[in-house]
Amino acid sequence: MLHISQFEKYYQGRLALQVPSLALSRGVYWIRGANGSGKSTLLKALAGVLDFKGKVLLDEMLDLKKQPVGYRRRVNFAEAEPIFPEFLTGREMCALFAAAKQAPAGQEGHYLESIGLQNDLDRPVGGYSSGMLKKLSLVLAFLGQPAWILLDEPLITMDTAALAVLNTWIRDQYAAGVSFLLSSHQPLETGSLPALQTLLVENNTVNF
Repeated sequence: MLHISQFEKYYQGRLALQVPSLALSRGVYWIRGANGSGKSTLLKALAGVLDFKGKVLLDEMLDLKKQPVGYRRRVNFAEAEPIFPEFLTGREMCALFAAAKQAPAGQEGHYLESIGLQNDLDRPVGGYSSGMLKKLSLVLAFLGQPAWILLDEPLITMDTAALAVLNTWIRDQYAAGVSFLLSSHQPLETGSLPALQTLLVENNTVNF
C-alpha cells in the first residue's frame, strides 16, 4: 500500500499538484494527463527526488520523510530523460545502484542481457545514445527488492523489441508482488500489462 495524504507541491508559489488523500493498493497504475499536468512531479516526489508538503507512507510503516533510506530501498525510480555522470561506465552505475538497493549479487545480469546492454558495460555512459541511457535507467530501476517501481515515460526512445522486454519484466515482477506506477502521454498496450488501472492528473489533482 502506498498512501499519500495532504500532498502539495508548489513551484515559485504556484500550486502545481495536490493530492488530498490517495491510497494505492497492489497493482499496475497508468498515470495519464496532458503535458505539464504534474505526472513527472508526482513520480519524482514519490521517489524522494522532489520535496513537497504532506505525507507519503509505504505499507503503513515507512514514512518517506522520517525514514528516507529504508523507503528508497523499497521504492525505485527511472526518470523520463535520465542523466548520469558521464565519466562512469555502465558497469560502475550498476554497482553503485546494486549497493544502494542491497541487490542480490549478479541480479543485474539478467536485465542487462535481455535488453541488450551487456556488451556496452565498460563504456563511459557519456558515450551512450539516448536509447541506451533509457535502457540502463530501466535496468537500475529493477535492482534490489522493491515494493514499488516508478517509471516516468518508459516508452520514449525505446524500440519495439526493448518495449516487449520491459513488458515482460513488469509482468514477472508484478507476479512476484511488485507494484508499478507508469506515466505516459502515449497509449499503453493494456493487453500486455497485468491488472492495469488508470490515474488521471488534471486540474492539479490526481483522481481514479
